[in-house]
Amino acid sequence: MSLNVASILRESAKTYPDKPALLFDGGRITYAELDALTDQFARGLQAEGFRPGTRIGLQLPNIPQFVICYFGILKAGCVAVPMNVLLKAPEVTFQLGNSHASALITWAGTASEAAAATEAAGVEHLYVVNTPGVPEATVGVRYETLLAADPNLPAPFEQTEPGDTAVIIYTSGTTGTPKGAELTHFQLLMNCDTPGRVFGMRADDVSLVLLPLFHVFGLSSQLNVAIRFGATLTLVPRFDAAKVIEVIGRDRATLFVGVPTMFLALLHHPDVNPDDIASLRVGISGGASLPAEVLDAFEKRFGVVILEGYGLTETASTTTFNISVEERRIYSVGKPIWGVDVQIWDGEDQPVPAGPEHVGEIVVRGVNVMRGYYDNPEATASTFTRGWFRTGDLGYIDTDGFVFIVDRMKDLIIRGGYNVYPREVEEVLYAHPGIAEAAVIGVPDARLGEEVKAFVTPLPGVHLTETEVIDYVKERMAVYKCPRVVEFRAEMEHGPTGKILKKLLR
Repeated sequence: MSLNVASILRESAKTYPDKPALLFDGGRITYAELDALTDQFARGLQAEGFRPGTRIGLQLPNIPQFVICYFGILKAGCVAVPMNVLLKAPEVTFQLGNSHASALITWAGTASEAAAATEAAGVEHLYVVNTPGVPEATVGVRYETLLAADPNLPAPFEQTEPGDTAVIIYTSGTTGTPKGAELTHFQLLMNCDTPGRVFGMRADDVSLVLLPLFHVFGLSSQLNVAIRFGATLTLVPRFDAAKVIEVIGRDRATLFVGVPTMFLALLHHPDVNPDDIASLRVGISGGASLPAEVLDAFEKRFGVVILEGYGLTETASTTTFNISVEERRIYSVGKPIWGVDVQIWDGEDQPVPAGPEHVGEIVVRGVNVMRGYYDNPEATASTFTRGWFRTGDLGYIDTDGFVFIVDRMKDLIIRGGYNVYPREVEEVLYAHPGIAEAAVIGVPDARLGEEVKAFVTPLPGVHLTETEVIDYVKERMAVYKCPRVVEFRAEMEHGPTGKILKKLLR
């Protein structure tokens, strides 16, 4: 049985040929046009000698060319290796070498780093996408070369097998070097079809694409889902609250899919009001835990319900989700989607009973779990136990089957023998009326083993002292959980999806 996840584009193009698939500053591309462009790109790859199974790096921001290249790579039977546009040359070199990539498609804004990386990795082929407003690259070959193949040649649509690798996405590398999660055609198809049904995705939806498409959340949960159900994607290359408000109004966006920092930025933006985003019918949050205070305040101010989900790179994104306003469990990340099992394990790798008093590691198995880490059998073996993928996240499942995230195992603070979950402290800090962002970590302490430290970004115009912040928390939490040190930051450093980078804070 053959299966290629690019069939989601082919089928939607048959059903909605004249409907916009992509909206962006300066234009639109219909489904029929996108299908034809990706056919032409696949012809170009084959004309250049790239054969099925070839790994091709894809380092582009949220621009139409990312979508064209992605589906073109899949149609040619090749494997896409999405890469963060913020990576420096040594990081790109590692991912190119580790994935055994034969080519890299990059953007003019990252071309110099990409050129150094391809040379260091021994990758011969570098293609560059030039965009308006960015100085034209002086290295590599223009991306348009891959669209210049003879259009009279048959359009390739390789009949890959369901278990063949479609995408290799590298983990963020919070511990050690990044690892390439191999996601198959079947997994990506299932994890756009099932979540799309869960989301209630509609063909008349306009999905605002703020998440980077090179990240599994943007690629699997947004791009693939929208294309599968014939919806429209409106591309925003870089998150900026004012720009987001403009695009929502311009394109009448109905879905806001983002991470907590994006919802927080809109909530605190001085120039946004409910009428500006009235076209939104729902917000979808993932990538990190959404502070309860942010969820409550956003829904109250804008009247837009936020549904939370949970997933990882290794699970092709969506693992659990709250399916609707009526059936959600607030502050939970929902229930496992169809075809996915979730358990909570104790320190002896045994399932624990339901209830908040039974916190343990979240483990997952199902149709969404990666086939393994590419060319890394040791890491793959250490991540699976009895066929279950170990997420490294701590949580519990309530008696109704809803999953609640407590924290990352590596973020757990053990202070004088007591467990302190940073997220619990962060929830209290986010409830402070003068705090915009907060992060809590453990720092070494000679007497207690670890001490609790908070990083805080005040709202503009707000002045806070360390004593004020500590006293605020002491009034609301057991004293052993309270931070003893507070460091103020004008702003936090964030990863590509908006997560606060705690590894840098450490």
